[in-house]
Amino acid sequence: MANMVNLTINGKKVQALQGSTVLEAARANGIYIPTLCYHPDLKPEGACRLCMVEASGARTLVASCVYPVAEGMEVKTNTAKVRAARRTIVELLLANHPKDCLSCQKNGDCELQKIAADLGLRKIRFEGGATKVPKMDYSNPSLVRDQEKCILCGRCVRVCRDVQGMSVYGFVGRGFNTVVSPAFGNGLGEAACSYCGQCANVCPTGAIMEKDDTDKVWEAIADPEKVVIVQTAPSVRVALGEELGIPVGNVVTGKMVAALRQLGFDKVFDTNFSADLTIMEEGHEFLDRLQNGGVLPMITSCSPGWVNMIELKYPELLPHLSTAKSPQGMFGAVAKTYFAEKAGIDPAKIVCVSVMPCTAKKAEAARPELCDSGYRDVDIVITTRELGRMIREAGIDFENLTDEEYDSPLGTSSGAAVIFGITGGVMEAALRTVADVVAGKSLDKVDYQEVRGMAETREAVIDIGETKVKVAVVNTLKSAKEMLERIKAGTADYQFIEVMACPGGCIGGGGQPIPVNQEIRKKRREALLSCDQASVIRKSHENPEIITLYETWMGKPLGERAHRLLHTHFTPQKR
Repeated sequence: MANMVNLTINGKKVQALQGSTVLEAARANGIYIPTLCYHPDLKPEGACRLCMVEASGARTLVASCVYPVAEGMEVKTNTAKVRAARRTIVELLLANHPKDCLSCQKNGDCELQKIAADLGLRKIRFEGGATKVPKMDYSNPSLVRDQEKCILCGRCVRVCRDVQGMSVYGFVGRGFNTVVSPAFGNGLGEAACSYCGQCANVCPTGAIMEKDDTDKVWEAIADPEKVVIVQTAPSVRVALGEELGIPVGNVVTGKMVAALRQLGFDKVFDTNFSADLTIMEEGHEFLDRLQNGGVLPMITSCSPGWVNMIELKYPELLPHLSTAKSPQGMFGAVAKTYFAEKAGIDPAKIVCVSVMPCTAKKAEAARPELCDSGYRDVDIVITTRELGRMIREAGIDFENLTDEEYDSPLGTSSGAAVIFGITGGVMEAALRTVADVVAGKSLDKVDYQEVRGMAETREAVIDIGETKVKVAVVNTLKSAKEMLERIKAGTADYQFIEVMACPGGCIGGGGQPIPVNQEIRKKRREALLSCDQASVIRKSHENPEIITLYETWMGKPLGERAHRLLHTHFTPQKR
């Protein structure tokens, strides 16, 4: 049993794990202490000092996020001295902060704004020249930086370095001249950024945000000459509700479809359809490599943040990537060919919009390789947060909408497709299909518990017919880099590896609702697993619309048309 420490917080006797901090002890017992630099997913640094408290034995106020508990300690979190210190800290931050809260993209989600309101700040006592920083940085295809709004909390530095292993950001300068910046003061578009957006997810203010493309969507919808179709990624259905005030972990698929129709989209489709299509191509590609001496381990390629990282850091290992496009890319290619032909629509008039959990999808859609339909496969990408803003802007009463169904034929999917949104989901979906293909029949086994979980790296040995296949599942770019180093060293004896850039997979994507932490990701994960369990069809190759697509138009997996439309190549990046 873990050693426990007895202490008193605000007169309440509590227990805490030995080695834990005062902040952790307080929050575990329902006692609120405001923070800015602290984030539950990151190593605490005690930089902002907003969490200061009085503690027995300490001569001054202490930062509770880094101050360890001790036996018999007495803590006071709400004395006049503590409140005065917090107000001063926030006043100093606001004195050096823009006053454009009403027009800021983070209005309503800004932690600094909330804390200032909680502290009752109505007037700032301090005046002076604001720190001079570079202008807004729009150079990145997925993210925007506004350094005027940076409060030097260091969250972006830590998540990029410690969770993603990319180390794009660092502190530059000293004193009043300190800024957070990529190396050499470059714009974020010039840095070796994977576009994953985890920095935007943890930023407490509007200093880092996703590029807002909602105006492009509104413009397309208003154009009577355009046929505007939309696809929604698997994990959006278990996160969009949070953005609109519904408790975490609720599945809002039907309401989301209804809202998209009310926004004016001509057709509402499901990226799950093309996730099933991805499994058909990727699964058969894996079997082909396994049986015919192809490059192994084969690694999944549907996470664009991960693809950017390997292109930037390990281009010599690109042959290990599956050539299958991501579900977003496959959907766009099929929408502007198969669907356009079936519906009798000129593909030049189709505007394909994606709703994604991922900021890197914006950059992926702009890749020059993704135009095999003869047009740009995906025209506009918006995040879960952006869709939430559009629904609010349109005045839609989301919670009271009547559930509606996706349109056909690109709206039918399996349970295997919906779990693409969680780490291990692509692997499990592929195993369901590959095992059946090898066996030549539908097997009873559907759930592959061996590859499930939230650990950053997991491995399992799976029986595929008479062959034992060793697989690995990886999430976060830092863990992916560790896996690639093992491949280079020849110590990764796997045949198939799934990699997702973000913690927990797409449920923790850079475009998902804020806040996000491990508990929120777990609830989103459970919701997606419940969608899979409730599905009538749980294997990608049993999706009737996928069967029809291949029988009537596509041919066979890895066939000539499939190869041309559904597969791609990857190129080393230099930034």
